[in-house]
Amino acid sequence: MALTVVLLNGASFCGGCCKHKVLLSLLGPFLSNSKLYSSYRRPGAQPEKKLSWQNTDFSFKKGIDHLKTQLSLLKKETQDYLLRPGGHPLSQHLMEQTRVLWQFRNQEDLNKWVISSDEEIGGKSKVYLKLGRNNQAALLYGTLNTEVPRDGETKYSGYCSMRSRPAVGSFNRKKYYDWSNFNSLYLRVRGDGRPWMVNIYTDPYFSHQKDDLYSYFMFTRGGPYWEEIKIPFSKFFFSSRGRVQDNQHPVWLDKASFLTLGFTIGDKVDGPFQLEIDFIGLLKDRAHREEFAYEAYDKN
Repeated sequence: MALTVVLLNGASFCGGCCKHKVLLSLLGPFLSNSKLYSSYRRPGAQPEKKLSWQNTDFSFKKGIDHLKTQLSLLKKETQDYLLRPGGHPLSQHLMEQTRVLWQFRNQEDLNKWVISSDEEIGGKSKVYLKLGRNNQAALLYGTLNTEVPRDGETKYSGYCSMRSRPAVGSFNRKKYYDWSNFNSLYLRVRGDGRPWMVNIYTDPYFSHQKDDLYSYFMFTRGGPYWEEIKIPFSKFFFSSRGRVQDNQHPVWLDKASFLTLGFTIGDKVDGPFQLEIDFIGLLKDRAHREEFAYEAYDKN
């Protein structure tokens, strides 16, 4: 009974996709190397005529092994939840001032991130990710190219990005980062003078858009010296594909439903770029009391 409740809670009952997600949670352990569905289609390409479930390879033995692994993860998650938030005692959680989320010291740290560019839609931008000098930072570098692919659909091009892999719990449930105990994002970076967008992706419970996110423009100064950047969460502004923020109803950043963090460059300037990241952390700045940095007014 408890396992059934966990599986049902992990599924999102939203409209017509309810049955699909419940079925995915129940059959997930018995699917081997399967990709049930994908919403991505390269511009100019023909849509697949074969149903996604027809490409699924059922393997009972691998399903049993996967089920054992997921049950052990569920046991650990339950123990951490009973202990207190983040697996730490309550007193330590309340007194916590800083927390390092990601640091880059080996290849395993880099594997927690994925890179992408407009090359996926036929563009010509290039992006790479590797360890920096003495394995003390992540080096994100490449070349930006704003030439639009001639596919008849794409109108804009020229971007490169780096995004953290979403955390996954037992039985492929979404795991959210709870940063409600902090009020600022803290970075140590070294750029080349080009601006970057720092993006926080959340789960859009009440939105039909797929890529709702909160963004902040980070301007690097260039040069040989590292810079420490403190970004209050109140400075992140809401943006979405095809939507803008309504000034009558400001969209607040829910710090308990973060999914991933990312960096994007798309300043429409062709040429090479690079960004070194030492670590990404959280900060509780007691002197900062601002909740929303942008002006909110009523329209006539």
